[in-house]
Amino acid sequence: MNGNSAEEVILDVREEDEFMAQHAPGSVWVPLSRFGRLAPGVLQTLVGRRVLLMCRGGNRARLALAQIEQLGFGGQLSARVYEGGILEWARSGKPVTENRGCRLPILRQVQLIVGLGVLAAVLLSFGVDRRLAWVAAFFGLGLTLAGLTGFCPLAELVGRLPWNRAR
Repeated sequence: MNGNSAEEVILDVREEDEFMAQHAPGSVWVPLSRFGRLAPGVLQTLVGRRVLLMCRGGNRARLALAQIEQLGFGGQLSARVYEGGILEWARSGKPVTENRGCRLPILRQVQLIVGLGVLAAVLLSFGVDRRLAWVAAFFGLGLTLAGLTGFCPLAELVGRLPWNRAR
């Protein structure tokens, strides 16, 4: 081990658009969606170090912590979740790198589309045509399949919109 072994390394597991919008300076980006593939190489370089796992609020960081154990790195490095994620990090006055010109994260765009679509379909089904409730069911089915498979066609579509294309 080198002299930096006690230094804490922040491992940010959010998706690219979230990380680009705001992150702790010097943090290492390994998105949870690709953690199983990317993390072993990154974790190998962090053996003997303290690792602070960060996401938006703490949930994905906990999932990453479980994957670190599954990958066999649990005993090789000291990893913990930063409770409250980047939101708490920024709220507590710790340094953040922000890109104010960054778009709203794709996940939040999808949440807005689905939420507004369900709300509109339900309200319109009361006053216009009851069959519009099927639109809400369609959104529900899409979310269920995305949760089961990890693939969200709506997120793929939203990611291709002009304002979401890589600059």
